Amino acid sequence: MALMISVSGIRGIFGTDLTPENLARFTAAYGTWLKGGTVVLGRDSRVTGELCEHIVASTLASVGCNVIKAGIVPTPTVAMGVLRHKADGGIIISASHNPAEWNALKLLNNTSEFMDAEQGKAMIEIAEKGEFSYKKYDEIGTITEDNDLLDYHISKILELPFINADTIKAANLSVAVDAVNGAGSDAVPLLLDKLGVSQTHKIHCTPNGLFPHNPEPLPEHLTEICDLVKSSGADIGVVTDPDADRLALVDNNGKLFGEEYTQASVFDFILSKNAGSTATNLSSSRVADDIAEKHGQKCHRSAVGEINVVKKMQEYDAVVGGEGSGGVIVPALHHGRDALVGIACVLQQLAEFDGSSSDYRATLPNYYMSKSKIQLAELGKNADDVLTMVNNHYSELNPNTVDGVKVDFEEGWVHLRKSNTEPIIRIYSEGTSPEAAQAFAQKVKELVAN
Repeated sequence: MALMISVSGIRGIFGTDLTPENLARFTAAYGTWLKGGTVVLGRDSRVTGELCEHIVASTLASVGCNVIKAGIVPTPTVAMGVLRHKADGGIIISASHNPAEWNALKLLNNTSEFMDAEQGKAMIEIAEKGEFSYKKYDEIGTITEDNDLLDYHISKILELPFINADTIKAANLSVAVDAVNGAGSDAVPLLLDKLGVSQTHKIHCTPNGLFPHNPEPLPEHLTEICDLVKSSGADIGVVTDPDADRLALVDNNGKLFGEEYTQASVFDFILSKNAGSTATNLSSSRVADDIAEKHGQKCHRSAVGEINVVKKMQEYDAVVGGEGSGGVIVPALHHGRDALVGIACVLQQLAEFDGSSSDYRATLPNYYMSKSKIQLAELGKNADDVLTMVNNHYSELNPNTVDGVKVDFEEGWVHLRKSNTEPIIRIYSEGTSPEAAQAFAQKVKELVAN
């Protein structure tokens, strides 16, 4: 596996792909692109995090940046730090949902958003050319700390006009938490306490980076939290990934809401409080459109990727957005995925709802998603030819070609995207049953194979 380089940062297995050398190189490129200024630096709990933090902080100072270290905090907390300090950028040392041997740099600009394509391209060119603006001994930047940035983040969540801690406290809620020993280990219980939750049942809330199970919040990895919800009698369960920007939910019966339904639930809540457009990516569930329509609004679709969703939100002045992988974006707080504000919205919704979390989940329409791939080498075809073939075959349905090819049918859809790292095409499909979702994907596979 080679180092993965994109406009928003770099990612790899530490010690093989991600080395101190390329950490320093890309950090120096980022600081040079910023032309100095202030950078907020945070990390998740990975074992290699502190080592990477030393390298990144020192390198930033060497190119004239003033560094504000936040320690182990969620990715959205660093975004809030950029806004708090009116910083020129932010770096989160985290490989998100990847296993413990991975690490990465996630790069924010001065608006607290991930770098866009143009910004990322400029930074990568600096890294490739090796033209860094290292400073003399009396011009290097400073390194300081902000030890209460998480408290600040939570205080801003509690100040949102649609969050009322007194209402949540009066509901006497019990919440189970699995933070996968990541950056949410301290953050989520602290948030729950500030929101007035009566009981918190914790598993894997020690921020040591030793993930007890695969850290991606998918159903096959979350049996423990489902069992905990049932055994503790909790009203709801919440699960975060290692950097706490993704959120999964478990109802009071110990049943997962479904990966796409965190976004749907928060869309429903925000739109009940504040009329306006919504936005999500092309591979997210049709339930997002249903929720928007329920409230008389429209859900706009972007290419896959958080920054693409953010740009679409800004284009339509959306009041809420996100991605179906459990990432919700509430622009009243900041333009970035944030599990903490997602938890606050879900608990406020539950406190106001006349029924249990499973009763609420039953109010949402059910869709089922299938994810598969086409191995291009086996077919002897290239990705662009395959996408063109599918687009032409379904031309009467006016496929969306913003990001690959997405074909909408009456009862579901199929979306094909070429991988940037492997000779494959990823297929996402959705229907009103698992069989229907798989059938849409199979139909496309058969078309391509002929």
